[in-house]
Amino acid sequence: MRQIPLSVRLPDRAVFASFLPARNAEALEHARRLASAEGSGLTWLAGPGGSGKTHLLQAICAAASERMRAGFLPLAETARLGVDVLDGMPQLECLCLDDIDQVAGRAQWERAIFGLLRELEDSGGRLIVSAQAPPALMNWALADLGSRCAAGAVFQLRVLDESEQQAALQLRARLRGFELPAETSQWLQRRFPRDMRRLYELLDTLDDASLAAQRRLTIPFIREVLRGGAGAGSG
Repeated sequence: MRQIPLSVRLPDRAVFASFLPARNAEALEHARRLASAEGSGLTWLAGPGGSGKTHLLQAICAAASERMRAGFLPLAETARLGVDVLDGMPQLECLCLDDIDQVAGRAQWERAIFGLLRELEDSGGRLIVSAQAPPALMNWALADLGSRCAAGAVFQLRVLDESEQQAALQLRARLRGFELPAETSQWLQRRFPRDMRRLYELLDTLDDASLAAQRRLTIPFIREVLRGGAGAGSG
């Protein structure tokens, strides 16, 4: 897999197979087309935390990198380094910018992103960005960038409801090679914040503990692990 500058690495499980479509099936299908080089231009993924924006961006980058130059840039982590982190990005054919709202309203950043978008469009590339809100509701410093973003493909991602979260946890478990009983996923939901990123991290931690102990991932075993402190930070 091609990696972008700054040694930003993609999680091994941030792939399309581990993304539960639920009410975001249209966005997932569009993302698959982008990763297959069937689309170009700008795509905007809007949604609250836990709606799957980062997962989908990382999945696009992972799949696209098999056939083109692709990169993923988490602006929430890298914006502090300055606008120079965008240097060299126009050479990519697929660029995913996570949390663009971290730099929206800052003229220098917006001018750089606008120039980047124009270069990617001219070369037939694709820019996929994420934010809490759709482009029409952003506080832009550069009106032209706001207009260009609003004219792109905009998708509003929906947070998974309770039953969809259970299905997502069970899907994650199957991809890790085990079955997660429904009562176990329900128990986790009742006792931990219903944020999918945290639930995924907790599930991964518990699975590692069950493999080390050669025990099934039952409720009594989870209680035992959490009492011992393993996984407490993930919940």
